[in-house]
Amino acid sequence: MNKAVNDGVWSGSWVAERLGVRLEGDDELTGMLGLALRRNPKRAHLLVSNVLGKHVPQSPSVVYGAGFALGRRVRELLGAQEAARAVVLGYAETATGLGHSVADGVGLAPYLHSTRRPVAGVARAGGFEESHSHATSHLLLPEDPALLVGDGPLVLVDDEFSTGNTVLNTVRDLHERYPRRRYVVVALVDMRSAADAGRLEEFAREIGARVDLVTAASGTVRLPEGVLEKGQELVARYEAESAAEGSSSSAAPSGPVAQFPAPPSSGVAAEAGPPSSGAAAEAGQEGARPSSGVAAEAGPPSSGPAAEAGQEGARPSSGVAAEAGPPSSGPAAEAGQDDNPPGARGTARPAPTGPHPGDDPTGPCITRIDLHWPPGLPDGGRHGFTPAHRTHLEDALPAMTARLAEALPKSARRVLVLGFEELMYAPLRLARELEQVAGGVEVRYSTTTRSPVLAVDDPGYAIRTRLVFPAHDTPADGPGERYAYNVAGAGFDAVIAVVDSVADTPELHAPDGLLARLSAHAPQVLLAVVPSYVPGPLALPERHPMLPEPLRGPAFSSYAPEEVGWLLQDLSDVTLEAPTEEREEAIQSGGAHYAESLPVEYQPSEQYQELFQAALAESAARLAQAAGAVTEIVLAERSPRPVLVSLARAGTPVGVLMRRWAQFRHGLELPHYAVSIVRGRGIDANALRWLAAHHDPRDVVFVDGWTGKGAITRELTAAIREFEASDGITGFDPEIAVLADPGSCVRTYGTREDYLIPSACLNSTVSGLISRTVLRADLVGPNDYHGAKFYRELAGADVSVAFLDAVSARFAEVMDAVDATAKELLSGDREPTWEGWAAVERISEEYGIHDVNLVKPGVGETTRVLLRRVPWKILARAGAGADLDHVRLLAEQRGVPVEEVAELPYTCVGLIHPKYTRGATGADGRAVNL
Repeated sequence: MNKAVNDGVWSGSWVAERLGVRLEGDDELTGMLGLALRRNPKRAHLLVSNVLGKHVPQSPSVVYGAGFALGRRVRELLGAQEAARAVVLGYAETATGLGHSVADGVGLAPYLHSTRRPVAGVARAGGFEESHSHATSHLLLPEDPALLVGDGPLVLVDDEFSTGNTVLNTVRDLHERYPRRRYVVVALVDMRSAADAGRLEEFAREIGARVDLVTAASGTVRLPEGVLEKGQELVARYEAESAAEGSSSSAAPSGPVAQFPAPPSSGVAAEAGPPSSGAAAEAGQEGARPSSGVAAEAGPPSSGPAAEAGQEGARPSSGVAAEAGPPSSGPAAEAGQDDNPPGARGTARPAPTGPHPGDDPTGPCITRIDLHWPPGLPDGGRHGFTPAHRTHLEDALPAMTARLAEALPKSARRVLVLGFEELMYAPLRLARELEQVAGGVEVRYSTTTRSPVLAVDDPGYAIRTRLVFPAHDTPADGPGERYAYNVAGAGFDAVIAVVDSVADTPELHAPDGLLARLSAHAPQVLLAVVPSYVPGPLALPERHPMLPEPLRGPAFSSYAPEEVGWLLQDLSDVTLEAPTEEREEAIQSGGAHYAESLPVEYQPSEQYQELFQAALAESAARLAQAAGAVTEIVLAERSPRPVLVSLARAGTPVGVLMRRWAQFRHGLELPHYAVSIVRGRGIDANALRWLAAHHDPRDVVFVDGWTGKGAITRELTAAIREFEASDGITGFDPEIAVLADPGSCVRTYGTREDYLIPSACLNSTVSGLISRTVLRADLVGPNDYHGAKFYRELAGADVSVAFLDAVSARFAEVMDAVDATAKELLSGDREPTWEGWAAVERISEEYGIHDVNLVKPGVGETTRVLLRRVPWKILARAGAGADLDHVRLLAEQRGVPVEEVAELPYTCVGLIHPKYTRGATGADGRAVNL
């Protein structure tokens, strides 16, 4: 068996030898688990995970990668369509971060974890008992009760299954309230006996639901007769000896502690991620401790590495000094700002705050770091965490991590990020990001816990040291002890304690509190406080009594008024444009969202306009066929009289073409509107309200130009789900209809070929002279549509109507081809495979970008990179022809290399500069190599 070792000894051997406990099962089992003893009247032994990040400090990439890989397996098991309907539920306290990581791996799933912390004003949506735990009652407190409603799969995540009782209790409670057909049970290890496994299968038959199981390893704990009594006796004896030595209030054992050995190696194989993000990458460093051997699979899109992270010993500089002031200057104070992420109704909970540096000259030196946590962003899944929240967090992580990295002592080489009980995910993501950007620093992650475990300083025992301190979050069950394991004597140069604002109390800062305990074992202790999210009321939002009618041409856009109505507000008189390089730096640094400004409109050269005209002449018939085919599928499957709602602005020319085809072929006059959707912020809810007031939502078909990796498809799915929950309006189908689906992200499309759609070559001059949409708090109020500009001054270069007319003129000649294509598509398998997303993730890692948001696949997205962003390089499929002429010209004009690639699922892929600052380009704005 591959065994995790401390000094050559498995970290479960001490318990095994004294109590006769044995682990039997997969080869990975003893690599993933050690054993310890605990004070518990129901179970003496504790399985201590080496990859969970609770009791054993571990590489955050290993911890996150283990959960994310399980989520990927769930997604493969369910398929893309079912995975998009799933909800993930994690268990407090140990599996809150694991469940969140699994949800990230599943992809589009919202996440909720149970909690032992009642929250005033939040109704309980369910609960269950964990019979073997020291704290048995779990509460379910979703901000949106609709989160648990629906027939999609429910994915239940725990760190281990010992009997399956907790899962049975959960499913029994929830199935009575919210019955569904499928459950997926996920754990790092399955330790149930054959009889227990049979009980779960029998229960599934009883309720008439399918239950699948996904685990990283499985086995059984063999317990001899009388093990509970023997274990309790052993714990009592050792604790009495420890108390006699005066160590129970600090670390066990007492006195000087030798350098704590490495966390045991788990030997768990997971999907390989970027070498720089895993602990394995650090194994060659002098003094580095052996890692768990779990290669962390690349997770969801990170926001990109910091500009100087690759330099030896360099840390990204945020330009913000760590603040030592009171918490009122930090995130909690900002919680009232009106820039909450989509669907956020809650606020940061005000809490009593503890002393600050300087209050007690005799106390430990604690550096408080203001993370600038985004207002309104939940601190975890206690009340639900949606895909939109996840995107908002990804956008903010680099800047927050830069503040942590800057506050670390320059001499720090071994750092622990310590989370707090149920607050596991936020510290984990911060730690993982820090691990990637803090050059020369070994980062480890673990959290404090309520669970009392015996500490024994023996290489064959999983819990070597224990810090004991009073609870500091005013728990509902009263005061008590809390613990941090394997921190004392571990040789950390600095510890970053991450707590929520409810836990930032005098008890935290007391002489016997957590911070003082940490200060006794680390030269530097830093404190980061995350605002504790408190859900707001679920009352329907205040509505404007009359939302404005759609804007129409010629007053707004160069399209004829019947072609499209724009559910937007006109911001033509506002200066919103910023230089491309300035926007890119602000976006990648986390200082601004891309929708808060506009790029300067690209003015095509004469040579480029000639390319556009040639491309249009070459592809008009192909475009006409695709437009006709997708329209026929919509009429056959979605609605006989659909309401076309295009996603401004790339979708709007396609929406007009579909409307024209329906009129040409069937004599239908279909309504067509354009609305705004913003990545990370969702769809314009006021536009949806107007549509619901004037049309049946079931007839609405959302239209876009093409798919890349499917980010907007995911965004729309999450946004519609949130809108249904917030407004109680149902019926909108988030399935997008597109002209081309090279990413295989949707079922309704005209083609899956990746070819040049000429409308992608230009910006406003092929989209009715309308800018991309804008969402900024000072311009767009709660009762306003998102904004856009009408560039009337560009009328001389406008080809919007000419483009539509050129394609529509080919309708008659492609009728037979449209009929054949539509028939083939309607009878064939159009299930999305999401192969585009997989390709983007692979490219992101192969090219060392580690952020899928900076990889733009397909001809259309590549063109946008060259027109609007700071490009790094272009990947072109070997042998690609005229479809890429305009891409090559733009790349030449901007000094961007075009690299031919033999195996590429798209015709081309554009890579945004992954470490962009204005210093990363030349003085003329041209790209330079990293």
